[in-house]
Amino acid sequence: MAVKVGMLVLFVVVTVAIGVWCRGQARSVDGFVLGGRNVGSWLTAFAYGTSYFSAVIFIGYAGQFGWKYGMSATWVGIGNAVVGSLLAWVVLGPRTRRMTRAIGAQTMPEFFGQRYASRGLRIAAALIIFVFLVPYTASVYNGLSRLFYMAFGLPYEVCIVGMAAVTCVYVVLGGYRATVLNDAVQGVIMLVSIVAVIVAVLDANGGLGAAVQTLSTVEDPAQGVTAGSLTSLFGPDAAGLLSVVVLTSLGTWGLPQMVQKFYAIRDDAAIRRGTVISTLFALVVAGGSYFLGGFGRLYADRVTYLADGTPAYDSIVPTMLSTVPDVLIGIVVVLVLSASMSTLSSLVLTSSSSLTLDFLCTTVMRKVDERTSVRTMRGLVVVFVALSAVIALVQYNSSSTFIAQLMGISWGALAGAFLAPFFYGLYWKGATAAGAWACFAFGVGFTVLNMFLGFAGSSIVAGAVAMVAGFVIVPVVSLFTRKPPEQSLSRAFGDEQAA
Repeated sequence: MAVKVGMLVLFVVVTVAIGVWCRGQARSVDGFVLGGRNVGSWLTAFAYGTSYFSAVIFIGYAGQFGWKYGMSATWVGIGNAVVGSLLAWVVLGPRTRRMTRAIGAQTMPEFFGQRYASRGLRIAAALIIFVFLVPYTASVYNGLSRLFYMAFGLPYEVCIVGMAAVTCVYVVLGGYRATVLNDAVQGVIMLVSIVAVIVAVLDANGGLGAAVQTLSTVEDPAQGVTAGSLTSLFGPDAAGLLSVVVLTSLGTWGLPQMVQKFYAIRDDAAIRRGTVISTLFALVVAGGSYFLGGFGRLYADRVTYLADGTPAYDSIVPTMLSTVPDVLIGIVVVLVLSASMSTLSSLVLTSSSSLTLDFLCTTVMRKVDERTSVRTMRGLVVVFVALSAVIALVQYNSSSTFIAQLMGISWGALAGAFLAPFFYGLYWKGATAAGAWACFAFGVGFTVLNMFLGFAGSSIVAGAVAMVAGFVIVPVVSLFTRKPPEQSLSRAFGDEQAA
């Protein structure tokens, strides 16, 4: 226990110290939101990866999809690395950096407003971020309760309040620079921990060969699992697996907290280096997490089950970890805390900056100075951290179906609304504001209606459909609607070389 507590205290001290050290670089809007647009490849790559992979991935998704798809769940991690990291950096990175500098955009809503010459589009994007990013932020706390109770005997409420307080301190003090420096520390912890956990769990099951052999004998006819299907190449449900890969990999291309990392990176050379670093990070962390989750069925006699007979997915990975040495449990606790805090900090920074710069400063605070804007963003960081903590506590104590569903559709709604307008906005002059509006409406409308009516099945399938549909909606609507003013297009596309 002393070792575990010591690890936790050291982690908290280092995290807060980084926030204090970076406070001088967060006094301007550009410094607080983007770190002065001078962040290097390593810091950006780790910031991208740690924002991508939170405790939701390691505890929730790895357990859930590993249980459903077995070892084939590893494809989700591979898709995250190839599509969500490698291709995202190659396709979006250089062009996003250049165009956002050319038009002076600091947030994704501001990009939409400047690129499509539409103040309404900018405000709408800010409101969508607020509505769907806060519930997603609340979901980051998921998975902490069982792990912290197992390691320290701490109740869920204490975990939430402690994590929220520490995150709030270093983001408010140091802004984006403190966030990416802490992401680098947290990323190293995640890399080491994932490898150690996989080795320990496989060792506890007699090694890789014995674990695979045992898994190949598992059957569950109710869920379509036959002998050998959990160790097959594409698992018992290839179509469902593909939906998960699409949502969790392609979805990052349209998430504001992810693409905003490209706004802040120093130059194209840093993007090239960052591409390699980010991809390798994703292979280890995401690939390792889903590979580990694939062996969850080996613990079927020990996991917690719900009243309907399905497992409590958040209990699967903690159950697997309960068999490893105490020191390793301490490392894993810091791993999950690192993954959660890195994602939480990125989400609340994105939410506060978007609401301040793209909504308040374009409506009720049009004449405020830069110092007031920064002060407002700091205040909203506190508000968003507190709000997400309250939502998580309410959902945990009341088992609110609506809140749980809203958390589940957040990723799909955001990516479904933003992905296609952002992509076409970067590469095609013919993309129009009307096309972006149509995609916003469909992405949000389709995922929200599916939450109530269930016509597309799960929120994962609905999110994947919304993202793919956007690539058709934007060009079709754009072909029949008015193009943005030539001045806006010239500024966005004509100044690329100079940028």
